[in-house]
Amino acid sequence: MIRFTFFRLLPIVAMFMVGLDAFAADEVDYRPNVHGTIRSRFEVATESGDYRFQVRNARVSIDGMVAPSINYYINTDFCDRGKIKILDVWARMRIMQGLSIQAGQFRMPFGVDPFRGPNSYYFANRSFIGKDVCNVRAVGAKLSYDFSEIPLLVEFGAFNPTTIGDHSGWNKSLAFAGKATYTLGNVKLSTGVQSVIPDSIRANLIDGCVSWSANRWIVEGEYMYKHYTNSSHKPCHAYNFFASYSMPIEAGVFNRLSFQGRFDGMTAHSNGKRNDDGVLITDNPPRNRVTVGATISYYRSKNLFVDLRANYECYFYHHDAVTTPDTGDKAVVELVLRF
Repeated sequence: MIRFTFFRLLPIVAMFMVGLDAFAADEVDYRPNVHGTIRSRFEVATESGDYRFQVRNARVSIDGMVAPSINYYINTDFCDRGKIKILDVWARMRIMQGLSIQAGQFRMPFGVDPFRGPNSYYFANRSFIGKDVCNVRAVGAKLSYDFSEIPLLVEFGAFNPTTIGDHSGWNKSLAFAGKATYTLGNVKLSTGVQSVIPDSIRANLIDGCVSWSANRWIVEGEYMYKHYTNSSHKPCHAYNFFASYSMPIEAGVFNRLSFQGRFDGMTAHSNGKRNDDGVLITDNPPRNRVTVGATISYYRSKNLFVDLRANYECYFYHHDAVTTPDTGDKAVVELVLRF
């Protein structure tokens, strides 16, 4: 009875605290902000000679405030390789100074490279960490606390274990994720844990990342470990190391040129879903990849720019593996427009 009463009173207390916070807040602009990212590309699979054009993303997002301490975000991809996907839908409320609660559909707070979107990619294709090992959006809620005394942000959330395509099912268990980010000058340190159950077998993940940025450089290294309970599959080790160097130029409308290099890889990985025999199989074979590229840009602000990017990816498989144009060496040229 005490527990039930506590959970009934919690929203009332939170609303009261938000009301006090709003009373003291400065004037807020309630007009919604609309942003979009268009990413079109041409790819050539150098081993087979196959090629294709794609509209890889056509994302439109809306964000804004409805009260001094309450904001929202809606993000939809209207053309993810020809398909429409609702990605993020959430509302966030500041309970007190530094502490907020967010509820809806969004990325679980875990990892660094997985959190980059099409408007913040350094490469045409995501790392193995961001695409295969930890590409998880879920429906749930999280608490965030931004310490005022030290540059530390801590996040923790609980989520449905099921796919974001179906919110109607009832579950016997939940998925969890937590992340801590500490900023020390030009260095950003991040670590986190995640526990997911895509089918009936739980997988637990640990992540660590170090980023350094100064002047024209950004250098980053991230490592992720994925363990499957009950020895259902061998643990997966994934890693991503990259560097980017940018410089100002004057070339017509373009005003920035940058060069990128990346080395990433992974051991055998399962997506955590059982096959018809009730066992986990290896969905992604062990492999490494070297990516090199260059990007020429017209840059006005973080939400108004154009990137013309060229990448070449070279794959190295640990064993004999049958590759497809998607999983083999390729060259990519893409145009990214952010508004």
